[in-house]
Amino acid sequence: MLRLQRGGVPVGEGAGVLAAVLSSGIGGASVGVTRFIAGSLDPLAIGAFRFGIGFVLLLPIALAGRRAWPGRDDWLGVAMLGLLFFGGFPVLFNAALTYTTAVRGALALSTLPLLTMVVAAVFKVEPLTRRKSLGVFIAMAGVALALLTGFAAAPADAWRGDGLMVLAALCMAVYSVASRSFIRRSDPISFTVMAMGVGALALVLISLGRGSFEPVARLGLGQWAALGFLGAFGGALGFFLWAFALQRTTPTRVAISIAVNPVAAAIVGALLVGEMLRWNVCIGVGAVIAGIWIATRANDVAARKVP
Repeated sequence: MLRLQRGGVPVGEGAGVLAAVLSSGIGGASVGVTRFIAGSLDPLAIGAFRFGIGFVLLLPIALAGRRAWPGRDDWLGVAMLGLLFFGGFPVLFNAALTYTTAVRGALALSTLPLLTMVVAAVFKVEPLTRRKSLGVFIAMAGVALALLTGFAAAPADAWRGDGLMVLAALCMAVYSVASRSFIRRSDPISFTVMAMGVGALALVLISLGRGSFEPVARLGLGQWAALGFLGAFGGALGFFLWAFALQRTTPTRVAISIAVNPVAAAIVGALLVGEMLRWNVCIGVGAVIAGIWIATRANDVAARKVP
């Protein structure tokens, strides 16, 4: 069994938890950047650029090292997860930000740890205890309160964006739980490259068929910089760090890091599109953090008892 560091985190998991926090910080910034460019390109094209660029940047790194690639028996599973996460997730994510604000979108995405707990329980990866259930209820209530009380100050169709973002979080929760075994049998970079390549290819083909790339000719320097950030950081680096974290710690511990997301989104949203951080969002973020702490405290107590 792994020995424990102070705070109940096993030795060897520290790097995974740090990677997850960095990934979530990049993800929060990506919410604000996506909100900035959402009026210039449709969700399919944004996703195609984000993960197409990410795939192109990660592929040489994956090929340069002697890395274990997913075996033939895993190809179908990796492809399905790639379509779910790097295909379905960005469409829902980008579509959500055409209706709602960066901060509200990030807050809705903060349901990820709670959804991950439920999905992990369904797949029998981690049991859903009473304490976890209480944490889920508190956090979900906080998110609902924040979204409903801020409805008057939100865009007219913000509720559509909030709902789409929760569905995006569900895609991410399923991916986080189901991908862990594939990552352990291969390598974080090779797995991410293969899954991202499948999702990016699907998005590019659909975008070409729908004419989603037509507005690209009218993009300015700021929009191209945003796409570059989404590809290099929001695509390549962010999701490599997420896969790296899933290899070293549990899906729930990785998902907990999403609490960083609304803070980063609020900062970037304020800088790029002038969004204000209101009191209801602060309450919602606080409730999410409290719910996550309650839900995961049981894991830490149990872990300290392991010799």
